[in-house]
Amino acid sequence: MVELEEVMTILELHQQGLSISAIATRLGMDRKTIRKYIKDGIQAPRYGPRAPRRCVVDPFVAYITERVRSFPELSIERMLREIRSMGYKGGRSALGDLVREVRPPRQNGYEVRFETPAGQQAQVDFAHFNVEFDDAPGRRRSIWLFTIVLGHSRYLWGRFVEHQDLQTVLRCHMEAFDHIGGVTREILYDRMKTAVLGEVDKHIIYNSKLIALAQHYSFAPRACKAYRAKTKGKVERPYRYIRQDFFLARRFQNLGDLNRQLRQWLDTVANVRVHGTTQRVVTHHFAEEKSALQALPVGVFNGLIRLERRVSHDGLVSVGGNYYSVPDRTRRRTLEVHTLAHEIRIYEDDVLLAVHPVLEGRRRTSMLAGHRRSHERQKTATQAPAALSPTVARRPLSFYDQVAQRLAAPGRVA
Repeated sequence: MVELEEVMTILELHQQGLSISAIATRLGMDRKTIRKYIKDGIQAPRYGPRAPRRCVVDPFVAYITERVRSFPELSIERMLREIRSMGYKGGRSALGDLVREVRPPRQNGYEVRFETPAGQQAQVDFAHFNVEFDDAPGRRRSIWLFTIVLGHSRYLWGRFVEHQDLQTVLRCHMEAFDHIGGVTREILYDRMKTAVLGEVDKHIIYNSKLIALAQHYSFAPRACKAYRAKTKGKVERPYRYIRQDFFLARRFQNLGDLNRQLRQWLDTVANVRVHGTTQRVVTHHFAEEKSALQALPVGVFNGLIRLERRVSHDGLVSVGGNYYSVPDRTRRRTLEVHTLAHEIRIYEDDVLLAVHPVLEGRRRTSMLAGHRRSHERQKTATQAPAALSPTVARRPLSFYDQVAQRLAAPGRVA
């Protein structure tokens, strides 16, 4: 076999002008060999196939192949125990490599889209957003978007809020039902804490106030399966749509302005588009579904939440991050507070002291008229002496000169 160094010498002598016979004589090679390497030049070496190495698992290949094809789900640990009883001395890795080669590929079936009948189901969830309002430049705030999607027509309702507390959840439900004009027979929830408290023996434990709301509006709450986001895909997908089509590259004055712009976008864009799945205009589809919805109840839902709150030195109680006033005549420092969906009621010894509308946002104050009468009395008392003081007439100095001359005239007795 001609080495690479000899091939280089052949080519170099050929370039110097030596004939094939002269090169063959100098190197002691046959002229055919010299002619071959001058013609082919330098080529990459060619290696034959490497002889397969014998593996410790080779004697068991036929057995493992038959077992895996008969029982594709059989575990590697089970087969390892079986072949060790047959004399296998190797480890788990060699067996695992063989099993992965012979095991048939797992067939993942296509997803079956779950469609609900008209009026049957709605889906509810929260999504987190960060926003900087023009009213507070330089300050990033965390807010939440509550949405409800009708499963049949894909009609969408949403509202941005600053809390995920139970009172907010109840209020958003009521506003959504009033806007939609009806209620579905069931509502599917993610496992948010305000809706689902936990699971005991595979039984879902729901929040008692949510159960009361469901009984009032005659719907059945349903919790989606844990770690199965696909079961609530109808409400998960709109969040990306809202973020990309509405939220990004917009400016908002405050939370109220954000919700006003969201309402306008829902009415003019989201709910009038042709939906990608149903291929129908959402509002037209919703108009057909609306007749299948359950009617709204006659009475107003009052889901009562009882709290105890301490009165501050300013005569305020804190509820949900906001402050509500109590009258000056309040004697106790700790009061009972009843929070409802749309109002706050404050009691002292079972006597109603104040009723406030629920404030949205944080660190806001509701001060009712008449709660600070002591300050009004102090102001009145301060102004009273000024009102009762006698009025002094202002006269020119010439007037007093005339009076003095009369008093000093002859014959006048002082």
